[in-house]
Amino acid sequence: MDLQSLYHEIIVDHNRRPRNFRRIEDATRMSEGHNPLCGDKLKLYVLLEDGVIKDVSFEGSGCAISMASASLLTERLKGRPEAEAEELFEEMHRLLTSDSEAEADTDKLGKLASLAGVRAYPSRVKCATLSWHTLHAALEGEDLISTE
Repeated sequence: MDLQSLYHEIIVDHNRRPRNFRRIEDATRMSEGHNPLCGDKLKLYVLLEDGVIKDVSFEGSGCAISMASASLLTERLKGRPEAEAEELFEEMHRLLTSDSEAEADTDKLGKLASLAGVRAYPSRVKCATLSWHTLHAALEGEDLISTE
């Protein structure tokens, strides 16, 4: 299966059945993200304990790419060290905003590599990066970001 087909399949699946779509009542960090160009809005909840993301979830509404990206993010980061989340934020930002010829490291990124397909649609990059910027803001202790 080529990356474009995988991109479509994963986006559709995670949009229809988003993982970790809920509020974490005892979250230690929370941040809100908004993409005014597309109307995407989300709240990202993080439960950090001893430098580890014990739980991560989101609520909100938006386009398929935005919701799928948030779902993939939560699925990947649950149980991972905070430092790894920051490294993954940097890697995803590079992947989503780099030259469209750059290859995605599927071994390192797993399903997240499928989001590289969004580069073919420049107006949708902010949709895919919203959850990642919101995560970064939450880990930095910021509570509201906008991708204007």
